Amino acid sequence: MSDNDNSEEVRTDGTGIVPPDDETPTWSERKARQQGLARLTYEYFERSRREDQDLRQQSSYVERDVLAFPTWPHEMIRNLALTSFFVGMIIFLSAALPPHIGPPADSSSTPPVILPDWYLYWSFGLLKLGPLNPDISLLGGQKLMADRTYGVLANLVVVGFVAIVPFLNKGSARRPVEQPFWGAVGVSGIVFAFTIAALSVKNLITMDSHLLFDLTFLLPILSAFLAYAVLRTMREGYMFNLNRRYYRLRPPK
Repeated sequence: MSDNDNSEEVRTDGTGIVPPDDETPTWSERKARQQGLARLTYEYFERSRREDQDLRQQSSYVERDVLAFPTWPHEMIRNLALTSFFVGMIIFLSAALPPHIGPPADSSSTPPVILPDWYLYWSFGLLKLGPLNPDISLLGGQKLMADRTYGVLANLVVVGFVAIVPFLNKGSARRPVEQPFWGAVGVSGIVFAFTIAALSVKNLITMDSHLLFDLTFLLPILSAFLAYAVLRTMREGYMFNLNRRYYRLRPPK
């Protein structure tokens, strides 16, 4: 092969790649040129791609290498670019679509429907589990605790279960299909969060309250069984392809 075939043409029109370290301008030189954040961001991505390409060619390990870049300026440039974009979108939306300010609240009257913020609907729904509070015959048919106390304890149970799940599942799976059981547990938890939130606003839903109460607990169970069946069916083919790719990249000695 000739020298022209081995050499790489360095371009600055967006179609080439950034030259190696000995030919790349330093940070102070780039800053002196005043090329702006857009050009600097482009150089970062092209430089990252070049370093990744060089490491892959020099490495004898068949699988993907774990690469890392310095925080400054590599990662900071990317983070500043993304942050600037989203901050600009928020400012644009706040200027173009200002929020509507309603009339001031009347302290002398109580609204017909009192609801917390939307992200607390699930907790507000747990406070409405009074029908599950059992009546104890030894107390003459009275309840051991008030319904509101029962709802607070239900919040503690749900939050405690969510907190203890990471300690129960110590596997190294990265995808739900690798552990169908825990994937089904996660799906049931998400569905339960939506159903218990719907129960908290049952005054606004045109559905029988008893049917809605039953669906609050039936839908998470059904979704868990359905998710487990689907993930269990996909697991065999997924593991087969994973093992086949592993042995193709790293054949047994």
